[in-house]
Amino acid sequence: MDRAELATSGGTRAAIAQAVTRHAEAVVSLSREIHEWPEQAFTEHRAAGAITALLSREGFTVRHGVAEMPTAFTATTGQGPLTVALCVEYDALPNVGHACGHNLIAGAGVAAALALQPVAAELGLRVVVVGTPAEEHGGGKVLLLERGVLDDVDLALMIHALPAGHGFNPQGTTTQAVGRYRATFSGRGSHAAAAPHRGINAADAAVVAQVAIGLLRQQIPGDHRVAAVVAHGGDATNIIPETVIVDFECRAFTMPEYESLLERVRRCFEAGALATGATLQIAPTEPVYEPLVHDDVLCRHWAGALETIGYDATPGSGPRGGSTDMGNVSRVIPSIHPWVSLPNTEAPIHTADFARAADEDAAYDTMLDAGTAMALTVASVAASQEDVAALRARRAELAQAAAGAM
Repeated sequence: MDRAELATSGGTRAAIAQAVTRHAEAVVSLSREIHEWPEQAFTEHRAAGAITALLSREGFTVRHGVAEMPTAFTATTGQGPLTVALCVEYDALPNVGHACGHNLIAGAGVAAALALQPVAAELGLRVVVVGTPAEEHGGGKVLLLERGVLDDVDLALMIHALPAGHGFNPQGTTTQAVGRYRATFSGRGSHAAAAPHRGINAADAAVVAQVAIGLLRQQIPGDHRVAAVVAHGGDATNIIPETVIVDFECRAFTMPEYESLLERVRRCFEAGALATGATLQIAPTEPVYEPLVHDDVLCRHWAGALETIGYDATPGSGPRGGSTDMGNVSRVIPSIHPWVSLPNTEAPIHTADFARAADEDAAYDTMLDAGTAMALTVASVAASQEDVAALRARRAELAQAAAGAM
């Protein structure tokens, strides 16, 4: 059953489908605008403004600049005992724009919110669209959690686009933890020809560290990742580099594996300092992203929503790598972060080809279907007192575990 057929079927599900159809043109236009004007972490003023303007026109109560982030927001409709957060992302990548499809994430979340608005009262729902900046770098959702914006949320949802060939049911999939750091080597400057022996070459320390990391890759599991770039390597060829900066990240699919990998990489940097006599400082540059945990109850309702609109609900493969700050949310609030395959591309995310595919009609059709499925999932959960109780109990467990870990 597609959205058009669903809209004529009667009841809550039909009302949701009708609302998506009614708002489709505005939502697609919004998503296209976000795609056309890519903005990077914490600077997504145009995108946040466009989303909140649309939701405000439709009667949502908007709060700008939440959690002390100018491009974060909440937009709320409905009142009831069950509060659902629809997380939307809208930051882009440098040089390749919306090569991660965040314009589609935003559009699907807005479509779901507008679809739930006319049925929120009868379902006892409070629907909150949460504008989450800086997912690519910066950890906006981590800051929203830490600053209490999500304290009263019972469950959270969002979607993420991937190339064709991935399943729509995320049950059993996860993401990698990732931490990002800056290593600063400090040496001693000197003339590179007249007195090189008087210097301590910080660039040599960075080279030793990079070689050590390269050799380490043979000894780490195949699903671990280490990446590094030299952010500053010196100032002139005739000056022994006094300060060299290397930005790096570590990824693994569990937190213990991530912590172990980070320690091994840290020793590679220490080796560079030891070998050259330079000093070393390592500092985090953003919050650690934790692996995703998809809630089983929400996955079951999501699968039912997929079947309702004619999609295969068989649990499928997720990405073989990648990270998201939605992982942090999922460890405090029952959540799902389904993967949505775009039928028009096989290009990997974070490429120019995927960015182009995220602005095609097929992608926007998939986006609207995803928004419909999100709304149907929430409506299905709200109609089950047993599952609402289970999710609330799980929410309490997660909150207690998070408090104990602090």
